[in-house]
Amino acid sequence: FLLFVFFSSRSSAKLVAPLGCLVSRQKHTLPDLPYDYAALEPHINAEIMQLHHSKHHATYVNNLNVAEEKYKEALAKGDVTTQVSLQPALKFNGGGHINHTIFWTNLSPNGGGEPKGELMEAIKRDFGSFANFKEKLTAVSVGVQGSGWGWLGYNKEQGRLQIAACANQDPLQGTTGLIPLLGIDVWEHAYYLQYKNVRPDYLKAIWNVINWENVSSRYATCKK
Repeated sequence: FLLFVFFSSRSSAKLVAPLGCLVSRQKHTLPDLPYDYAALEPHINAEIMQLHHSKHHATYVNNLNVAEEKYKEALAKGDVTTQVSLQPALKFNGGGHINHTIFWTNLSPNGGGEPKGELMEAIKRDFGSFANFKEKLTAVSVGVQGSGWGWLGYNKEQGRLQIAACANQDPLQGTTGLIPLLGIDVWEHAYYLQYKNVRPDYLKAIWNVINWENVSSRYATCKK
C-alpha cells in the first residue's frame, strides 16, 4: 500500500515531472537534465552537477528499482515481514528520485530574479514580501541538521503557501501533505566541492538560478 501511495508512477505523475517510468517494464529511469552540466556556472559548477545527477540521482533510481522488485516478490508471496522491512528503502530511494526530479526543473541558467503573476501575489499574501519569503526559506534550509531539503509547498486544504524542511530524502507531499513547488537540496553533495562546509554561501548563490517559470507552472497546476 505504501509503495503505491508514494511511488506509483500513476499517483505521482501529476505532482512532479514524469519520473521516467517505463510502462512496459515498470522501471524508473534517470531523467535527462534540461541543460548542460556547466550551464549553471558560476553558481553551481559542472563537476557538482555531473556527480549529483549521473551518480547520486542515478543511485536512487537504481536502488528504487531493486527495492520495488523485492517488494513485488514479497507481495506475491504474502511475505508481510519483508514488505515492512523494505519500507525505509522505498521511502529513501523513492523520495530521492522524486525530490531530484523536481530539483533539476526548479533550476535554470536563465533563472534568478523574482517570480511574476499569481505566484508573486501569493508570496506577498502569505509571507508579506518576496524578501521575507526568501529570507525564511533560506533560514529553514540553512537550519536543516545534517542532510535534507528546504521546500516551498502548497497547502491545498488551506489554499496557501508554506515553507517546510524535510530530513534526508523524505518526499514533501508523502510526509507533510504539502504539494512541492520549489525544493532546495542541502545535502553536502549538492555544494561541498564548490562551497565546502559553508552552506549559507551555496544558498545565497542558488537564488541566481531558480527557475521561477517552473515554480509558477507548478503553482498554477496544483491550484486547479
